Amino acid sequence: MSASSGTPDRLASVLDKVRALGPALRERALDAERAGRHSDETIAELDATGAFAIGSPAEYGGHELTVRQQLDVVSEVAKWDGSAGWIVWVGASTNWIPAGSGARVVKEVYAPEWVGPRVAASSHFPASRGRARRTGGGWIISGGPWTFGSDSLWAPYTNLGCIAHDSDGPYLVGVQVPRDELRFLDDWQVAGMRGTGSVSSTLVQEELFVPEHRVVDFRDVTGGTLDNGLAGSLWKAPTLGWAFSLMAGMSIGIAQGALERFLDRSAGRPVRGTTYKNQLDAPMTHLMLAEVHSKIQSATAITRANAEETDRLGALAAAGTPADGAYMQRFSARVLVEAAYAAKWCAEAIELLQRNSGSTAIMESEPIQRAWRDARVITLHGALNLEALSENYGRLMAGSQPHEFAGITTLDRFAPPAPGKSS
Repeated sequence: MSASSGTPDRLASVLDKVRALGPALRERALDAERAGRHSDETIAELDATGAFAIGSPAEYGGHELTVRQQLDVVSEVAKWDGSAGWIVWVGASTNWIPAGSGARVVKEVYAPEWVGPRVAASSHFPASRGRARRTGGGWIISGGPWTFGSDSLWAPYTNLGCIAHDSDGPYLVGVQVPRDELRFLDDWQVAGMRGTGSVSSTLVQEELFVPEHRVVDFRDVTGGTLDNGLAGSLWKAPTLGWAFSLMAGMSIGIAQGALERFLDRSAGRPVRGTTYKNQLDAPMTHLMLAEVHSKIQSATAITRANAEETDRLGALAAAGTPADGAYMQRFSARVLVEAAYAAKWCAEAIELLQRNSGSTAIMESEPIQRAWRDARVITLHGALNLEALSENYGRLMAGSQPHEFAGITTLDRFAPPAPGKSS
């Protein structure tokens, strides 16, 4: 089993191209917000930077960067526009879903030529409205709509969460559905991340036949039990470490972009109610900037450490010496709660910048107010419930098991509850 080790030159090339595109991303952000999605032109230009290939298999021409390297790319894109960062984050961090669905799905997703993200995902939580039932040679799926389908507007497949009812059911399955079998709803009217186009979808027909290989018990996907034919250690890395280190990186990038914008627009700007003619000369600004720096730096430090540990654990598993279940459970719980804290700190940092930017910073055209809204939306993501994640990690610290629940962020798959312990 070989290690995934994206070369520094490849990472540098992607970052250079993203930085060159960055001013255009920022300039187009308002139009993307008003449209509720980024344009196909922007998606194509992001694709040309290599940003959508950072987490794709080397066997099919992908860059297959390490998680630590992917983190830098997601942060750089998000620095220019949070919605674009979200699209790239989803494009990278959902690659584990087709990879966990077996070699045949992997080939279908990555072998064809494609411009844009390769896969999207929607409604992989117990409240899924999708239904799946077995039939000859496959499954019939129905129900919906499937909500929060980030990247589904541009991906060739969307993996839909469905509840299967059979002799082993009910349980969650991931269903790989081609985009021409889906109808996308115009329902993405939201407070932030407006350009992501994270619309809901329904089936074109009331029911859809799906071949057997495209419907996978989600416990197999999260557990990585199916052979995917991929050699790199990235495909053995803990999925929560991969997905949520990159998610925190999105918050970090947005905060870094807001800080740069604040410093640029504050030069020579007077502070009302004082004699300061240049906001950057005011001690109150200096104190605020130090706090902003400390929040962003704290988020960056824990996120980079988690990304590096994700890569290390992937390499151990690829070498046939995986970490034990108890460690994996605790690490995954830690990544989740620390991603939530990173998002919180970055949102708080941007709020400080926004509050010290004056009334003109509320204008639609001002990137700081967009960063403020986008960063707060990340903190409201269903997987970043800070209080619930804190309780689960605190339970592990105290020697108890976390809550048992179905879905992407379940922790009980790593270590079974100890005898006599409540869930």
